[in-house]
Amino acid sequence: MLLKSRRSLKAQPVVSGVLVAVNVIVFMAATFYKGALYDMGMLKAVDVLVKGEYGRILWAVFLHADITHLFNNMFLLFFLGAMIEKEIGHVKYALVYFLSGIGGNLLSLTAKVMTNDFSASLGASGAIFGLDGTLLAMVLFSGRKMENVTPVRVLLMIAYSLYSGFTGANIDNAAHVGGLLTGFVITALLCGLQHLKQHSRQSGEQM
Repeated sequence: MLLKSRRSLKAQPVVSGVLVAVNVIVFMAATFYKGALYDMGMLKAVDVLVKGEYGRILWAVFLHADITHLFNNMFLLFFLGAMIEKEIGHVKYALVYFLSGIGGNLLSLTAKVMTNDFSASLGASGAIFGLDGTLLAMVLFSGRKMENVTPVRVLLMIAYSLYSGFTGANIDNAAHVGGLLTGFVITALLCGLQHLKQHSRQSGEQM
């Protein structure tokens, strides 16, 4: 009974649900405190690189500009995240999500410095693009077959998402690209490690 319960829990999008809940709570708190949390957490090159407020690199992932921004990101996070979390597990999923958010914001900071951009940015989009990168790496390298998920479909989805960002206004496209690349690279490495373990296990059994 306990084993069955654990298997059932493993199949549930626990981390995705928690992330959505935390983002909603942070948005409500930021709205209630009338901008104080935004001032403390938005990604600004001067605050991070000059003042040393490195926590903004992660904290900005949980901030959203308005209800539409929040809804769009949380919709993608839950449904895309639930599928990926079921495939790779809670811990790896959380690792990819947070590192993608950080990677996206690091590339965003780099772009801001190179272009003398002093604007602030915020949102979970970089981390969510990391999930796109994860999905692409999975269909290319994991060896798993996921229903209705093919490399062509994933590439088209990514291309459309990037196009929407580059043709939109006030979009931190560097964060999107950074998150996408981070998620792809991390998942490709995880797939490579998994294949090495399987090969090593098979070699040991043959000996």
